Amino acid sequence: MEQAIEILGTTVGIIYLWLEYRASIYLWIAGIIMPSIYIYIYYNAGLYADFGINIYYLIIALYGWLAWKYNFSIFNKREKSEPLPITHTPSQRWLPLIMLSAAVWLLIAFLLNNFTDSNVAWWDSFTTALSIVGMYMLARKYAEQWLVWIVVDIISSGLYIYKELYFTAALYAIYAIIAIFGYRKWIRIMQEKQ
Repeated sequence: MEQAIEILGTTVGIIYLWLEYRASIYLWIAGIIMPSIYIYIYYNAGLYADFGINIYYLIIALYGWLAWKYNFSIFNKREKSEPLPITHTPSQRWLPLIMLSAAVWLLIAFLLNNFTDSNVAWWDSFTTALSIVGMYMLARKYAEQWLVWIVVDIISSGLYIYKELYFTAALYAIYAIIAIFGYRKWIRIMQEKQ
């Protein structure tokens, strides 16, 4: 049963990635279904940070839908009629994103090391922190979100092999490869629109 649920999560994950690659707004529907499945999987595997991040993924999927469809932003709280375009990450966003990643990494690592039985607390919290930032960047349609995902996917694939979640490890290895092509495609889409 566990393996069947993992295969279902992997299948939805592949659909999600295909929709993300195409910059399709429908990725956010898969973005609601996939975390629901992985909340169960990660909790049972003792990957508590990954379990927690999937709750965030559910919330950010709703935000991503609004941002992509209505150009909605939590920072300026206004809606625009045209869809959100793909852009480069604004230079003034990089330092806050890096600082947020570091702070979240340390906080989650502290919690996992002190309050759970996790034996991979530092790696689990690192990928979780980068994933939080990566999902925000995806919701804002920043092309460089793909670069964040390449790092997350490579580390996660190794982590899941260690935890014997082989289908999920394979999914993340595929994610890493496709993220390279996704970055190139988004840059091309962005240049064509300019």
